[in-house]
Amino acid sequence: MKMAINRRSMGVLALLYLFLLTFFESTVEQRLSSRSELAALFELRSSLGLRRRDWPRRVDPCSGWNGVRCENGSVSGINISGFRRTRIGEQNPRFALDSLMNFTGLISFNASQFLLPGSIPDWFGQRLLKLQVLDLNSCNITGVLPLSIGNFSSLSRLYLSDNRLTGEIPSTFDQLLSLSVLDLSKNSLTGSIPSSIGTLSRLRILNLSSNSFIGELPEVIWLISGLNLLDISHNNFTGRLPNVSSNDDNGIASVLDVSRNMFYGGLTSIVGRFSSSNLSGNYFEGRVLDYVSVNASLSTNCLQDVSSQRTLTDCVSFYAERGLSFDNFGRPNSSEPSAPRHRSSSSNRNRIILAAVFGGFGFIVLIMSLLLLVRCVRRRKKVNHRGIDVGQVTLEATHPSSGLASNFSSLGDLFTYQQLLQATADFTDANLIKHGQSGDLFKGVLESGLPVVVKRIDLQSIKKEVYLSELDFFSKVAHTRVVPLLGHCFENENEKLLVYKYMSNGDLSSSLFRKNNSEGDGLKSLDWITRLKIAIGAAEGLSYLHHECTPPLVHRDVQASSILLDDKFEVRLGSLSKACPQEGSGNQNRITRLKRLPRSSEQGSSDSSAALCAYDVYCFGTVLLGLVTGKLDISASSETRMKEWLEQTLPCISIYDRELVTKILDPSLLVDEDLLEEVWAMAIVARRCLNPKSSRRPLMKYVLKALENPLRVVREDNSSSARLRTVSSRGSWNAALFGSFRQSSSDIAVTPAASAAQAEGGNSFKHLGTTGSLGSSARKGGGDHSVLHQWHLKEIFPEPQEAQEIERLGL
Repeated sequence: MKMAINRRSMGVLALLYLFLLTFFESTVEQRLSSRSELAALFELRSSLGLRRRDWPRRVDPCSGWNGVRCENGSVSGINISGFRRTRIGEQNPRFALDSLMNFTGLISFNASQFLLPGSIPDWFGQRLLKLQVLDLNSCNITGVLPLSIGNFSSLSRLYLSDNRLTGEIPSTFDQLLSLSVLDLSKNSLTGSIPSSIGTLSRLRILNLSSNSFIGELPEVIWLISGLNLLDISHNNFTGRLPNVSSNDDNGIASVLDVSRNMFYGGLTSIVGRFSSSNLSGNYFEGRVLDYVSVNASLSTNCLQDVSSQRTLTDCVSFYAERGLSFDNFGRPNSSEPSAPRHRSSSSNRNRIILAAVFGGFGFIVLIMSLLLLVRCVRRRKKVNHRGIDVGQVTLEATHPSSGLASNFSSLGDLFTYQQLLQATADFTDANLIKHGQSGDLFKGVLESGLPVVVKRIDLQSIKKEVYLSELDFFSKVAHTRVVPLLGHCFENENEKLLVYKYMSNGDLSSSLFRKNNSEGDGLKSLDWITRLKIAIGAAEGLSYLHHECTPPLVHRDVQASSILLDDKFEVRLGSLSKACPQEGSGNQNRITRLKRLPRSSEQGSSDSSAALCAYDVYCFGTVLLGLVTGKLDISASSETRMKEWLEQTLPCISIYDRELVTKILDPSLLVDEDLLEEVWAMAIVARRCLNPKSSRRPLMKYVLKALENPLRVVREDNSSSARLRTVSSRGSWNAALFGSFRQSSSDIAVTPAASAAQAEGGNSFKHLGTTGSLGSSARKGGGDHSVLHQWHLKEIFPEPQEAQEIERLGL
């Protein structure tokens, strides 16, 4: 009996001993044994501004720090995804990961959704040679991909999505032989795809979507065995699909997305490899054969017998540009789809009736045009006889045919050619700022030490009227929001030089993400306060041109590159060679204005020939949206790409849901709740400016008022919230902003005096005062005020259904 008890006790003691030994060994393994790695962790904690609750000071990192994993007393994994910085760390976020060089055994590093503005250093691929997983999604990383990434011979998963990477894919990517996941989506990468990527035999997921890649996708990529996801959507890829298929059985569960590119030709058997495919937004033609999956999306192509395809004009034009012929949707070759035979007689009869109607209408228009022409000639004679301007003064009418120097001699100082040659170091390429639309811009320094910008205009390649228009503009316009013209040089017959004040911060497109001196090659984003200041300054300049000049002047080139910034980020409008009086301004009657109204202006086109203030408002809307999203370069892209971007962005702007705007918010912006309301308000104003109907866009003076006090766009105008609105001291703008939104497009050209009289006379909102509080009549009934506020919101930003209803009723 005692022996049995002793044996049982011995067994319990043995088990207890093994448990304690295992626990002790596991505890030893979880402790960090390397002093250099411990110091590196604390350095990383400091450089990134991590909070104490995540990485406490007096706790062993291997056992008590969130996201730190250790093996054999050494750090093997670091995960700071979604971590929050301390308040001090949030003020200066940087790509400060130099201490990672000390973790020679690091296997995985995950910093997704943790802001690391800056570029990936070259040492990444030189020191972290054992890295298997690198996740830097949504970190606001900039710059190009370093060549050293090819040294990651053990890397199996690389995530770099949703950043600001530029340049091309390095050729060294063919050395990543262990790579199974490559995600480079949502960046600004360019160039073609190197065929060497196809040698990555273990690749299972390849996502290159939402970049600016061009050219054809190498055929070898289509044949990667076991590829489960191939997403190259929203790029500029082109070419035909390869007519080959893979014998890979894993293709039954694979996904293909080539949407929003420029692929063309027929659908080939390669599509049959994928169980789900998105082929929309291309130019595929021909019939859809059986090997195309039922889960395929085929809209917006040139396919036969498929709904929601491109128009015949679009398809024919695309193929003609490439020297190819389009199959005409499978119909007999003709410029228009053939009509059924049994309706041919009815169709001919309808054509005759329409021809008669339009012929009569054209005859009436011709008679009216002749009468208007006679009237204009008489009025012009009256102007010449009396010396009184009774109509629109166009810039072309003031252009001199001779005596150029004498007519514009008062425009600033007169420089000699030798002076400007010396100031720009003989117009060397080192001083070249950019090739402008009306001439090359050079930085220079005068003998007095004053920095200037010299525009060199070659009249052999640029029309004389272009720079004459700009000179005429400066002869009539002087405003603090217009870049100062310091002088000129007209010595040479075929080369003219204009001298402007130098703007130390360049233009908005180059300053939104500017070089951070404290980080070398790093880039620092403009904060929200500065962005709002720039928006207000640009709106002030455009409001002056539209509403304080007679006749109203249209800039016609409003984009980020034409918004210049001085050393204090004060705005000066540049790129003024296209500025001209608004079409239909002055005392011309309504019929004349409608006749001169371009069709594109009512359709929201970005046609640069539209000399309408509403066109400036539309372009300014793209700038505002760029300040919110950080995508300022979109305004310089093609009209098709701009349209696609707006289709993706505008649905995220709603007056009823503030949080939606965070989906398109520039990830480099760190904003609190109050600032987010201002961002939301600017987005709403931007969408209002981008209304496809020019008559539905606000006047620039009302846009200015909205930007000066953005919280009033999104907050109700009542006594409880009015106390929070102290952003601007310019007073209430409610009456001005909403009081005349029902004007037609022809009312935009009213002179400033008439506009002011119209806003004052008979305006039921003039009692709102200048503090934002309601007048006595409105204070008596709260219900009326609520209705009034809702009407305000609908007027500045109608929701799609409401906008359609307004259009249907013809309001």
